[in-house]
Amino acid sequence: MTGADFRRIALDMPGAVEGSHFGNADFRVNGKIFATLALEKQGFGVLLLSPEEQAGMVEDAPEVFSPVPGGWGRKGSTRVCLATVPPAILEAALRTAWRKRARARH
Repeated sequence: MTGADFRRIALDMPGAVEGSHFGNADFRVNGKIFATLALEKQGFGVLLLSPEEQAGMVEDAPEVFSPVPGGWGRKGSTRVCLATVPPAILEAALRTAWRKRARARH
């Protein structure tokens, strides 16, 4: 998968729009970021998950998912290795991140 694939799948989520956060592409629903391409140059997309969702994905596929280093990672920000993630897994993971923000209200 590529950053372009990540972008396409993220924008296929209902109500998703692309924005920019510190000069990096992000993907929002209800005005809230659910994913970014902030680490695209390092070969990763980033999902904003709960720590529990992150732990499950890392446990199931450590070759694909890993916490973002530092405090954001401890809060659930999760790297997705674009080179190793299968399309169906990326779509499911993006949907999980999207769902969390789609339920949130302003």
